[in-house]
Amino acid sequence: MYAIVRAGGRQEKVAVDDVLAVDKLAGDVGSTITLQPLLVVDGDDVVSRTADLARYEVTAEILGAVKGPKINIMHYRNKTGYKRRMGHRQPYTEVKITGIKAGKK
Repeated sequence: MYAIVRAGGRQEKVAVDDVLAVDKLAGDVGSTITLQPLLVVDGDDVVSRTADLARYEVTAEILGAVKGPKINIMHYRNKTGYKRRMGHRQPYTEVKITGIKAGKK
C-alpha cells in the first residue's frame, strides 16, 4: 500500500516506514502530523475521488530539521570590478511515515 501526498507544495509517493525530507514544518521532534493524500493505492484498488480520499489519513512523525545542499550564487558585472558571492541552504524537515489508514465509509 502506498499513497501520493501533498507535502510542502510538492507531491511525494510514500509508504509506511519511508523517511523523506519536506519543506520546513512547524512542530517539535517526535510530534505527529497528518498529510493530505491525493491518491491511495492498495494492491489493485486505486482511490482518487475526493469524497473517498476524505476518509483516508496519512500520519507521519517528525524526526528533525535538516538542510539541503549548498547552492552557490555568483553576481558579476563585466569591466566594473563588481563581484559578489552568496550561498543558500534550504531548510527541510525530515519525517517518517507511520501509517496509511482508512476510516469509516
